[in-house]
Amino acid sequence: MWCRRLAWLFEVPYQLRGSTRHRSLWLPCDRRTVPAAAARWHHTAPESLKCAWQLHGDHLELRYANTLMRFDFVWLRDHCRSASCYNAKTNQRSLDTASVDLGIKPKAVRVDETTLFLTWPDGHVTRYGLEWLVKNSYEGQKQQVMHPRILWNAEIYRQAQVPSVDCRSFLETDEGLKEFLQNFLLYGIAFVDNVTPTKEDTEILAERISLIRETIYGRMWYFTSDFSRGDTAYTKLALDRHTDTTYFQEPCGIQVFHCLKHEGTGGRTLLVDGFYAAEQVLRQAPDQFELLSKVPLKHEYVENVGDCHNHMIGVGPVLNVYPWNNELYLIRYNNYDRAVINTVPYDVVHRWYAAHRTLTTELRRPENELWVKLKPGKALFIDNWRVLHGREAFTGYRQLCGCYLTRDDVLNTARLLGLQA
Repeated sequence: MWCRRLAWLFEVPYQLRGSTRHRSLWLPCDRRTVPAAAARWHHTAPESLKCAWQLHGDHLELRYANTLMRFDFVWLRDHCRSASCYNAKTNQRSLDTASVDLGIKPKAVRVDETTLFLTWPDGHVTRYGLEWLVKNSYEGQKQQVMHPRILWNAEIYRQAQVPSVDCRSFLETDEGLKEFLQNFLLYGIAFVDNVTPTKEDTEILAERISLIRETIYGRMWYFTSDFSRGDTAYTKLALDRHTDTTYFQEPCGIQVFHCLKHEGTGGRTLLVDGFYAAEQVLRQAPDQFELLSKVPLKHEYVENVGDCHNHMIGVGPVLNVYPWNNELYLIRYNNYDRAVINTVPYDVVHRWYAAHRTLTTELRRPENELWVKLKPGKALFIDNWRVLHGREAFTGYRQLCGCYLTRDDVLNTARLLGLQA
């Protein structure tokens, strides 16, 4: 009906206020101006036009590019990109949102092949490109992925043959840096080869993509199995898969590992794509996935060793998703550091345990385990919001260094190189 030429006009008593609040008008996109409160309106459109709009008492509906969108009138006024409302040089809003009448309604609406025009009661005209509206509408965002990724198990990752990046290329060329970041964004892990095995050179490597995040462990951490901190990591024992700093309100985004020396056996690093495992839970038991994404838990780190006295507590669900598209962006999984469960009522906690068991089963499937032997000269970057790591027990003297990086700075570097991050 939207794409047929209709040769008739007909009367529709329509007002945006009062008892007709829920009455609506569907109008095909055309070059004709239609007052928002007009009693007469037209259905006229070229055959090729795939667009129609409809007014309601408090919002505008627009169908374009196979997407049905709904825009609140205040939203449409608030996001105006005119020179008086938006500074295109700084990409910042100039309009004072608090000054917009919450009951505002457009005085006139016009839509052509590419643009929506809204005239407000004070005479101000707002223009929106239809493609911009599709991209920035709630309905459009539900169809978009914030962070494109390749989910993997061990076989998928090996078959992908993801290359390591040479240290010199990483440090001295945008091409090498971009290749590294693309690998990291897609898989959540990336390697740099031929790094001089010192803490100082590892620090230079890390600073190429981000500020180093200083934590209770210092700026660049450097450890052996001397139990110098009250943490299982400072031993020779095996470590089950986990993410780090779950006891921070915002867990560290990226972790860097560089093995400087190992005179002994064992000590392989375990890597598991937590998002791949969570995807299996979503497919098999969506109700359990939802429970893991909504139930808040405490994680804590209590340390009283030497001069180190810390009691850190972080709160959040195991799975963290964007609410508009259910896209997973952070997994907070560490059975070592999970605190007493006292944030979950008794009638929910058993179901949570069952959901946690389902996720743990997926995380522990042998086919999901990627084992890597870290050697001097090979640095590993891990997305700590996505990829779990662990290690097998080892013998002999083993010396590692590394650090945490600020996630925002890594993503910023990627965007500046033209990558979606």
